[in-house]
Amino acid sequence: MATGPLSRFKVIDLTRVRSGPTCVRQLADWGADVIQIEAPEGMEGADGGFGGARHGPDFQNLHRNKRSLTLDLKSPDGIAVLKQLVAQADVVVENFRPDVKRRLGIDYEALSAINPRLVYGSISGFGQSGPYAGRPGFDQIAQGMGGLMSITGLPGQGPVRVGIPIADLTAGIFCAMGILIALLEREESGQGQWVQSSLLEAQIAMLDFQAARWLVSREVPGQAGNDHPTGIPTGVFRTKDGLMNLAATGKIIFTRFCEAVGARHILDNPDYATAPLRSQNRVALNREIGEVLASRTTAEWVALLNEAGVPSGPINSIDEVFADEQVRHLGIATPVHHPALGEIELVGQAVRLSRTPSRLRTAAREKGEDSAEILRELGFDAARIEALRQARVI
Repeated sequence: MATGPLSRFKVIDLTRVRSGPTCVRQLADWGADVIQIEAPEGMEGADGGFGGARHGPDFQNLHRNKRSLTLDLKSPDGIAVLKQLVAQADVVVENFRPDVKRRLGIDYEALSAINPRLVYGSISGFGQSGPYAGRPGFDQIAQGMGGLMSITGLPGQGPVRVGIPIADLTAGIFCAMGILIALLEREESGQGQWVQSSLLEAQIAMLDFQAARWLVSREVPGQAGNDHPTGIPTGVFRTKDGLMNLAATGKIIFTRFCEAVGARHILDNPDYATAPLRSQNRVALNREIGEVLASRTTAEWVALLNEAGVPSGPINSIDEVFADEQVRHLGIATPVHHPALGEIELVGQAVRLSRTPSRLRTAAREKGEDSAEILRELGFDAARIEALRQARVI
């Protein structure tokens, strides 16, 4: 039984790949009763689109805290079962292309007619309407079309993708936020509504100040590499034993930095006296800072600079991230038991509630593990469940 601040909500998860499962994971981790719909064994596409091997790290991280129901949505009986579920549900989340859900008869208009209180979340590549609505969506395509690749990488390097599927992830998180807003509004109106997000819109929203530079000032940002495009000096610097990040932007922090590292000659140089001058003379300034930082190890500089109130830190590999003492203190690597894998750790939530925290209640379930239980909750008896199984509807 689901527990947590969202435990009163039932969510039907029709999603595939990453953006949709990311959205639903946000709801599941806070206690929503999530029913994940999967194709029965042997159906076309039954083994694809969910994040790799079922016992692999990606699948486990995406699909924890859900119950699994196999259901053939291409059969009338399968659609009938789904509609019975929808009649009792609070939320449906899907990321089909617009034409697919209409062909199946599970679009917002069809399902809201069954349950007017239904909050229906949709994630697409480019939106539910418009000239690109029918195109298949993929994270890297959105990164390119949304401008992110044009500002990522070293100057002159050419476009570079970000190392995570950021359009997928943020579209899912935005959609989850929209669903929660719609559920709150439903308390006032008594009505559900259609919540829409897309990879393209999410990617553009994440451009944030880089987008505003164009919209407000008509400035087209370019690649700045490891240097911050506007906050200088901020970047990657070589130390005695490796590399580190430094953010010494703004007069106060720049002064603290120069004094902490004993670089009065940098602070007193008129070429670096103001933010516009530091930007104009970025290359020379970075070279002088690099000469100073090469004299000590990363750990020494990070300790000294943070003590002085200057933001700095190491550049960790992923294993080093989870070995970091602060990361261990925060507990974002969250343990959960899997019947076959034993004790594993997954990535927890990045937001904390003091009274009603998120929980990893279960690892990802086996395919169809909960089918009989879910159907019994709908009032199906054993004979009817077995008939659906024999017909390969479940």
